[in-house]
Amino acid sequence: MKNTPLPQDPIREAARNWERHGWGDVARPMAAVTSIMRAQQILLGRTQAALKPFGLTFARYELLALLNFSREKRMRMSKASALLQVHPTSVTNAVDRLESAGLVERTPHESDRRALVLALTDEGRRVAVAATETLNEEVFSCTGFDEADVDALIDIFGRFRAGAGDFEADGADTTAERPSA
Repeated sequence: MKNTPLPQDPIREAARNWERHGWGDVARPMAAVTSIMRAQQILLGRTQAALKPFGLTFARYELLALLNFSREKRMRMSKASALLQVHPTSVTNAVDRLESAGLVERTPHESDRRALVLALTDEGRRVAVAATETLNEEVFSCTGFDEADVDALIDIFGRFRAGAGDFEADGADTTAERPSA
């Protein structure tokens, strides 16, 4: 269901209110943070709608995609948690749901009995590919950002994430490689 657009931008109005209440020095940063959070809500809603026919949330899709992109279609649960940057409890919850749907299997590690290994099932591979194709078609190919915006956002958020300690910034370019034409 699509929302009816508001007659004015409530975030710009909030920034004006911030200024009127004496917080002018943080009004624009507040508007930027609030805009990012609202954009995240909009984009997450679009991804969740695209993934609903597959019985997936975006978090579960990310785990399936991670396993599907891995060379062996399997990895330690602790590594998946680290790469997805989520608490192990969140991965356990996602794995429980994916396992009950027959999309992943959880097995003990061959040499480390404390570790668990996640493996993508054949059905999990099929769903990962189909869900990715749907996301590419319905969300990623039509974000509402033009190419220059996409490049700027990747750069801006890459620098922000590196500065926030999200990953080690070694001086390398944080933007995604763009395919050559």
